Amino acid sequence: KVTHHLQYPPGTTKIYSYFESRGGAYEEVCFFGLQYYLKKYMVGPVVTEAKIKQAEEYFKIHFSHPVWGLNEKLFNRGAWEDIIKKHGGHLPVIVKAVPEGTVVNYKNVLFTLENTDDACFWLTNYLESLLVQLWYPTTVCTQSREQKKIITRYLKETGSQDVIDKGLHLFKLHDFGFRGVSSVESAATGGAGHLVNFLGTDTMAALMMIKDYYGEPMAGFSIPASEHSTMTSWGREREVDAMRNMLVQYPKGVVACVSDSYDIFKACEDYWGTELKEMIEKRDGFLVVRPDSGELPKIVLDVLDKLAGKFGTTETSTGHKLLPPCIRVIQGDGIDINSLEMILQTMTDAGW
Repeated sequence: KVTHHLQYPPGTTKIYSYFESRGGAYEEVCFFGLQYYLKKYMVGPVVTEAKIKQAEEYFKIHFSHPVWGLNEKLFNRGAWEDIIKKHGGHLPVIVKAVPEGTVVNYKNVLFTLENTDDACFWLTNYLESLLVQLWYPTTVCTQSREQKKIITRYLKETGSQDVIDKGLHLFKLHDFGFRGVSSVESAATGGAGHLVNFLGTDTMAALMMIKDYYGEPMAGFSIPASEHSTMTSWGREREVDAMRNMLVQYPKGVVACVSDSYDIFKACEDYWGTELKEMIEKRDGFLVVRPDSGELPKIVLDVLDKLAGKFGTTETSTGHKLLPPCIRVIQGDGIDINSLEMILQTMTDAGW
């Protein structure tokens, strides 16, 4: 990009570029993330003398060659200095975009970019590398929406329209993704894209990004939940004490507990379903049991059946089984859009 200003035809004054999704697995694209990149990297006097000096020093080394030396024209120092003189360091470009959160069929324009100063025709596509990073939050947002459609469909098919009516479906796909992405910024932008569709997240970077760049004080929510390190620190013989501690420390509301540290079925039947059953049933709120290993989708059905054997079930309007309000299950291991539908279809086929 640094050298491209020399490559345009003489007399070029305007470059008008656009960004689109050229295709993919989903025909509908949910556009998201532009405001963050504009505010963080492009708004205000972002061109300074110090940055120009640093860039020039860098490119003198970067483009130098032991035989042919350096072409002094490669770095467009004068043009950058003109941006400071004429525009106070503000980038002379204009961005037009569909509103974020808009669903657009693929192969359509999502945003356009053009220079507003004829001398800065080279600047439009200079910014491409930054703005094309929008593919990531937009892709997460798009896939999250597709998963929301799957969850909503199965809720309707199994007689759980009331869950949707109460808005509780917005908590049915929780983001634990911070640890699984390439950077803190990826966690922020991707996690924010998920929150366009859902309200459950443990990704604090996304919440802070939305607060700072979108003005939403709290875009997502979570609950107390255990992990293997906190549960196994009690030792195998005291696992039931670790589980009891979860109920004591969080006496009301929703609490989640990973339950496969040693034996998920023993945990469901002997601990949750027997020794701690009365505490769970009397508690003001509900316990979420988390299996975190095992073969999908079988492990989900097995856990549901074990808990049903101890806590019983009711029936929805379509005759599907439902655990009592005091206890629920969350599957976190191995979830993607394909396994999600596989699990829900298997549950439906099994009468859940």
